[in-house]
Amino acid sequence: MGDARFRAVSPETLRMVAVDGLTLMYHGASGMTHIMATPAPEILAALTGEACTRAALMQRLKNRYDLAEADEAALAARLDELVSAGLVEAL
Repeated sequence: MGDARFRAVSPETLRMVAVDGLTLMYHGASGMTHIMATPAPEILAALTGEACTRAALMQRLKNRYDLAEADEAALAARLDELVSAGLVEAL
């Protein structure tokens, strides 16, 4: 999936609530509630709107969160989890 583009599902299908450092996210399309920790909510926020490649997503996250060093393997793993959960689409 090196050249794949990723996009978060429509924000209108999600309801998010922050609780004790976690984010509870209800996905209306699937009827499932997900419990997320950082960086999953931040990744979803960075993928809202225009789809992008993994490399472009990494750059967005570096810019938004002033990341000096980023772990590309960790980002790939989180993206795979979000795609499996149905919260991110791989195009």
